[in-house]
Amino acid sequence: MTMDQWIRRTEVPLGGAAALFLAAYAWPIIDPDLDRGIVNVCTVVTWVVWVVFVVDYAVRVWLADDRWHYVAHHLLDLLVIALPLLRPLRLLRLVALLRIMNRSAAGSLRGRVAIYVTGGALLLVFVAALAVLDAERGHPGANIDDIGDALWWAITTVTTVGYGDQFPVTDLGRMVAGGLMLSGIALIGTITAMLASYLVEAVEEERESVSEIFQLRDEISALRHDIATLVPATRPDN
Repeated sequence: MTMDQWIRRTEVPLGGAAALFLAAYAWPIIDPDLDRGIVNVCTVVTWVVWVVFVVDYAVRVWLADDRWHYVAHHLLDLLVIALPLLRPLRLLRLVALLRIMNRSAAGSLRGRVAIYVTGGALLLVFVAALAVLDAERGHPGANIDDIGDALWWAITTVTTVGYGDQFPVTDLGRMVAGGLMLSGIALIGTITAMLASYLVEAVEEERESVSEIFQLRDEISALRHDIATLVPATRPDN
């Protein structure tokens, strides 16, 4: 089996595993009063998903033509499996969902970028809210105590508004905030570039349409001239 065959066969299952991980990770955080048995099940699910990603990564390294080169150029995949104890970084596994959306996107570059930006922005806000709530809840002086506060904080942070009514007080929470700030800057830059590309393409299409209309008008004018010069020459004498 080749690398491409393995990726095609496992991409959808890995995307489903990532979505299952998100549900298992988020449920106990959103509902802190969840039954202990359900919490334990969610914990087991997150570890099972981690094992699945470890197996997938090991197989891809094994199938690679140059294994060290593959490892060096897929560091994000390595982080997904090498940092299971840092809870916020476990959310890197959700990159698999973006890969699924990218394959189902429109064939144009702009279509793929739109899928990445939309899906990435929604995932980014939600997982950042989960991560900061997980880090902040229960700590002295914390002001992010529920998912509503966390989502509000994530939205104002990623959009660079930053009202300051909610903010992290723990070191881990501030690390999440720093990552979200950098991601927000990158996200706004991507959206701006995408809109600029759309406007330039729209103007270019409009210009081409106007050019085609003028060209058609010139062709009709030339045709009328040819007809006008042809008709007197073929008219019978009186």
